[in-house]
Amino acid sequence: MKGTNTGQLSSIIAPRSVAVIGASTRPDSIGRAVFANILFHSFQGIVYPVNPKAQSILGVRAYPSVREIPDEVDLAVIVVPAAAVPQVLEECGHKGVRGAVVISAGFKEIGPAGAALEAQLIEIVRKYKISLIGPNCLGIINTDPSVSLDATFARVIPRAGNIALVSQSGAVGATALEYAQMEGIGLSKFISLGNKADLNENDLLAALREDRESDVILLYLEDLVDPKGFLDLAQEITGEKPILAIKSGRTREGAKAASSHTGALAGSDELYDSLFLQAGVLRVESLEELFEYAVAFANQPTPRGNRVAIVTNAGGPGIMATDACVRHGLQLAEFSEKTQQSLRQGLPVTASVHNPVDLIGDANEDRYELALQAALADENVDACLVICGPRVLSDQNAIARVVAKSARAEKPLLACFMALEEIDEVFNILEEAKVPNYRFPEDAARALAKMAQYETWVHRPRTQFRSFSDIDRAQAKAITSRAQAEGRRFLPEPEAHALLKAYGFPVLKSHLVKTEDEAAQSANEIGYPVVLKIVSPDIIHKVDVGGVKLNLQRERELRQAYRELMSAVEAAQPQAKVWGVFVQQYVTGGKEIILGLKRDPHFGPLLMFGLGGIYVEILKDVTMRIAPIRELGAYRMIEQIRGYKILAGYRGEPPSDIDAMAECLLRLSQLSQEVDEIEELDINPLIVFAKGEGVRVVDARILLK
Repeated sequence: MKGTNTGQLSSIIAPRSVAVIGASTRPDSIGRAVFANILFHSFQGIVYPVNPKAQSILGVRAYPSVREIPDEVDLAVIVVPAAAVPQVLEECGHKGVRGAVVISAGFKEIGPAGAALEAQLIEIVRKYKISLIGPNCLGIINTDPSVSLDATFARVIPRAGNIALVSQSGAVGATALEYAQMEGIGLSKFISLGNKADLNENDLLAALREDRESDVILLYLEDLVDPKGFLDLAQEITGEKPILAIKSGRTREGAKAASSHTGALAGSDELYDSLFLQAGVLRVESLEELFEYAVAFANQPTPRGNRVAIVTNAGGPGIMATDACVRHGLQLAEFSEKTQQSLRQGLPVTASVHNPVDLIGDANEDRYELALQAALADENVDACLVICGPRVLSDQNAIARVVAKSARAEKPLLACFMALEEIDEVFNILEEAKVPNYRFPEDAARALAKMAQYETWVHRPRTQFRSFSDIDRAQAKAITSRAQAEGRRFLPEPEAHALLKAYGFPVLKSHLVKTEDEAAQSANEIGYPVVLKIVSPDIIHKVDVGGVKLNLQRERELRQAYRELMSAVEAAQPQAKVWGVFVQQYVTGGKEIILGLKRDPHFGPLLMFGLGGIYVEILKDVTMRIAPIRELGAYRMIEQIRGYKILAGYRGEPPSDIDAMAECLLRLSQLSQEVDEIEELDINPLIVFAKGEGVRVVDARILLK
């Protein structure tokens, strides 16, 4: 869970003394900007400019080298040309500096030469046990009044708050800082990671978990150094603090071709979706959304459920809010009779006492107070959204004071004052009461939905990892070892079925035969109807070469099909090495699903579940998880596909055997941990029958590393 060097993060986040190496007298230089930001933004420690060509910078005595500073130095902020950074770090090591922020660019981001230079930095920080942020970063900010450090070259510094922001991109970080200042959003910490040569997001997450000033953690990520470590760490943190993340790079361009459905569907973005889902990290799309949600988490309690009350003075915005709430998984609260009676007694007859509560256009602060107090007191209400549309006759400041007064610690209250004119006083009133205000009802509804989603995660039921004892690891290992010894990556179907059978999967009766007569004999033993499939280590997609014959009812049909199959394969792939023909039991009924496994070099094994068949890549109705998964996780994978209603029983059809599907997912999870020679695996289709009747493996495809 740690980067290359854990060091002492306090020397970076809360240093007592800072040396700016590369501080400059030139007004337009980055070194000058960094030094000025530290000096003029009330840093509570001591700052030393280091520049061999200057006697002083901004009136502060300069030192030719960090080694000549007479006092101890906790943090070095390095802003010198890339080629000079290794020597500077060596000097920091001799000086005993414990932390470094390398703002300088020109490392691995520019290519092989820069990567080699960055490798030198890693060697040096390991040698001297220096904790390093960067290189190629914007810097760090700590707004804690006891520290007050702005070691960046950003143009603005945010106000103090309880939201921490970690950004891999310096440019995105700078934009986020300006947005936070413009919107009046307070930050506790800002850390620009840059190239992550030493410390990475996992190190910062671990530190922010313990940071008492940070109640919400925001991430902008382009990649993860250690996804498994991130998953384990984030699962622990999200039980205590919400983590919201933007992950850039959602497109599928550049993905390598895959030989299985699972490989084709498990792109980079799907991996991150699975990772964040399992870790409880809330993924968002934009900086605007990131801060909209963060403000809600930072200022209001999370709701105990998803039942929302809406109080408005305009019907249109109330409908917009209702639609947005339902669209994002919330539901309108059903008011108790006591609440409705209270509203009837205090509101005009033209007002609505149902949810959403429409106070009508001439509503004053008294109506708002009555409605808010009644709604928030209702046991059927978990959260409240109050909307105030622009009206000439209403005193919005007075309404804002009522909203502020109504805010309760145990239930979240979000506001949407939609006035177009300047309403700074309204904002000030709400901000002082820690009531987030949104421009439009949909924005507030989305924020409430994220809060409810997080609360569901925190209080989710937990199950254990299930391990099956009725498996034959030796048999599975023998199959993969034999194939690899023969230089094969593809396991033909008899081997694939044998491997799955060794792990307890319910496979159909089958035989591998070499001749037409053997096929007829095998079919008689299995019992008609049967299926014929070509078996060749050179043929992955059997249907494409005419290598499959289905629903053969009698011997005459089987013999004719056998000859046609062999002729078709010979014509399509004359060079293919044919092992024989797979004679398999034919089943009818049930529903087709797909189970898959892909071993990603960065994330490890990934499991897939969805509706199966030949259109799986077109429909893409699948869910994915990083293995291993817990017992409840298997059921969640099944329930979260769009077609779950088909499996649960639709229009009188009996429900499918959900338990049997979940068991197969758990067996596949165990297989992924124990047979690491497998790179990709599809079970497509896995036929699932009615509840209590189980599942059967029909077709399987396995590729080895």
